[in-house]
Amino acid sequence: MAHDKSPEPVRARAVILQRPSYPEYMRISELMRKETVGGILLLIAAVLAILWANSPWGDAYFAVRDFEFGYEPWHLKLSVGAWASDGLLAVFFFLTGLELKREFVAGDLRKISRAIVPVAAAFGGVVVPALIYTAVNLSSPDTLRGWAIPTATDIAFALAVLAVISSHLPGALRLFLLTLAVVDDLIAIAIIAFFYSEDVSLVFLLWMLLPLGLFALLAQRKPKFFGRTTRGPWLILLPLGAATWALMHASGVHATVAGVLLGFCVPVLRRKPNGKPALPRPNKPGLAEVLEHRFRPLSTGFAVPVFAFFSAGVAIGGMEGFFSALSDPVLIGIVLGLVLGKPTGVLLTTFLVTKTTRANLDPGLSWWDLLGVGVLAGVGFTVSLLVNDLSFGAGSPHDDHAKVAILMASLTAALLATVVLRIRNRRYRAMAEEEKIDSDDDGVPDVFDNRD
Repeated sequence: MAHDKSPEPVRARAVILQRPSYPEYMRISELMRKETVGGILLLIAAVLAILWANSPWGDAYFAVRDFEFGYEPWHLKLSVGAWASDGLLAVFFFLTGLELKREFVAGDLRKISRAIVPVAAAFGGVVVPALIYTAVNLSSPDTLRGWAIPTATDIAFALAVLAVISSHLPGALRLFLLTLAVVDDLIAIAIIAFFYSEDVSLVFLLWMLLPLGLFALLAQRKPKFFGRTTRGPWLILLPLGAATWALMHASGVHATVAGVLLGFCVPVLRRKPNGKPALPRPNKPGLAEVLEHRFRPLSTGFAVPVFAFFSAGVAIGGMEGFFSALSDPVLIGIVLGLVLGKPTGVLLTTFLVTKTTRANLDPGLSWWDLLGVGVLAGVGFTVSLLVNDLSFGAGSPHDDHAKVAILMASLTAALLATVVLRIRNRRYRAMAEEEKIDSDDDGVPDVFDNRD
C-alpha cells in the first residue's frame, strides 16, 4: 500500500536588521538626541582648537595643553592634554561600558539573532581598516605603531552628521549604528590595553582590584540605594572609581580601561520585592540606566569636548605643511582605512553573515542602506585621536599628520554618507512614520498613533 508523502514544510529564512521593539525604539531615540548634542559640541571644540593652534597665538594653545600638574609620587603629574585623554575619557568609556552591558543584558541585542550582525560588522570594521593601514605602512616600521588609529567610530560625531542632513534613519539602522560604534569602542579599549600598555606593574594591577571589587560589591548589593539617592554615587562610588582609575594608571595600563571595567560592574537588571531579577522598565529603571542618565551630560557636555579641544589642535603649517602631510604614509593609511576600509569591512562581514546563516535583510532595507551606515561609520574622531596620542608622541610629525588625516577622513566620510543617505531619505521618512504608528510585540500602547 502506497503511502502519501506530504512535502516538508519550507523554513522561512531568518531576517536580520529587524525593526527594534517599541521600548528599544524610544530608548534609542532619546539616546540619539543626547549624543547629537554632544557631537555638535565636539565639532565646535575641534574647530576652536584648530583655529587657535594655527593663529598668531598658537604658542599659547600648546603651552596650555602641555602644562603639567599633579602628584608625582603617585605618577599623576600629567599635562593638561594627558589629564583630558587619561582622565576625562574614562567617563566616556564608563558610559560605553554601561551602554554595552545594557544592550546585551536587557536590550534587543540579548537575542543572538539580533546581536550577531552588528557585532560581526564591528569586527569587520576594525580588521579591514587595520589591514589597509598596515599594507600602506609595511615598508615604514616606525609608523606601523599607528595601525589601530583608523579602527574606531565616533558615534557622537556620526549622529551630528545625521542631524545636519536631517536623515530619518529607521530604528533598525539606528540600533545597528549604535551597537557597531559601542562594540568598536570596546574593541578599541581592548587594543589599547593589550597593545599600547608599557611597563605594566602587576603590583598596582592587583591593588587596583581592591577598589574595583568594592565598587562592584556595593553596586550589586545596594542598587536601590544608589538609584534613589543622588549623593550616594558621588560620595561612595565616585571615590572608589577614582581610586581604581589612579591605580590602573600607575600600573602602566591605559587608565581609560578602568572606565569600561567600572561600567561592567554596575547591575542592569532591577530586583523585584521578592529578590528576583527583572528587566528594567521606563518607570522602573535599573542602576545602570540611572547612572547613565546622570553621567551622560558630564560626558557629552564636558569630558569629550574638552578632550577634543586639547587633542584636535594641530599646527598645519600652511599649504607647505599640508602638502607635506599628504605624502606621509600615516595620513594615507588612516584616510584609506576610515573612508574605504570601514564600509568595506561592515558590508563584507554583514554579507558573509547573511550567506552563512541563510538570512535576508529586512524587506524595508537594502544593501544601499548598509553602505550608507558603513560610510558613516568611517567618521572616526574621539577614540582615533586617543589612539594617535598613544601611537606617536606629542610634537612628532607623524602625530600632527595623523590628526590632519583623522580630520580629513572624518569630513570625507561625513560628506559621502550625506550623499548616500539623502538618496534614501524619503524612504526613511516613511519608515519612521510606520515605526511611530506601530506598537511592539508586547502590545505596548501606541502613544504616537493619531489615526481615527
